[in-house]
Amino acid sequence: MEEITDAIDRAAPEHFTKAPPKSAQAQMRLLAKAAKGDTAALAARLGVSRRTVERYLAGQRKTPRAALREALKREVQRVWQPGIRRRARKKAATSTGITVEVWAYFGYTAPVGTTDEARLRHLTVHLPPAYAGRLFTAQDQGAGDQQMRAIMAEGFQETYFKDGGRAAGLEVEFTGIQAVDVQY
Repeated sequence: MEEITDAIDRAAPEHFTKAPPKSAQAQMRLLAKAAKGDTAALAARLGVSRRTVERYLAGQRKTPRAALREALKREVQRVWQPGIRRRARKKAATSTGITVEVWAYFGYTAPVGTTDEARLRHLTVHLPPAYAGRLFTAQDQGAGDQQMRAIMAEGFQETYFKDGGRAAGLEVEFTGIQAVDVQY
C-alpha cells in the first residue's frame, strides 16, 4: 500500500476550484480522455474489464458497484484539474511547505544512555518547502513508498527531532504507519 502517495493525493482536492464530475459516465469519459482513449489501461487501473469501461462510456451502465465507485472516485481525483494541482504543489515546494499529521512508530539511533526503542507517536509537523519538493518530485518519478518514507523521515528528523541542530548524531526511523494525512 502506498500510504504517503495516497495521503498526498488526498490533499489535492482542497485546492480544486470546481467539483469533479459526479455521474459514472462523466467520470469514465474524463478518465478515458486522460488515458488518451486506452480503455484497456483504464480498465486495469479500475480493476474491471475493458468491456465494462466501454459500457459505461456508451451509457449502457449507470450505477457502479461499490469497488468500482471507489476506484472511479480515486482515479478522478488524480486527474482532475491538473493545472490547479500543479500550481498548488509548486507553491508548497517553493514557499509554503507541507503539514504532515502522522500516527506511526518512530525509533532512532542516538548516543549511549538514551532510549532508542521505536514507539508510537502522534506528530503534526510542518515540513519546509525543500522536503515538499523532494516528495512531489519522487511521487512524479514513481518512487515507491520506502523512498517516500525515507524523505519524510529525514524531514521529521531535521525539523522535529533535531529541532535546528540540538541532537547532532540522531538518525530517525519511520515505520509502522497507522495513519498519515498531508496538507499543502
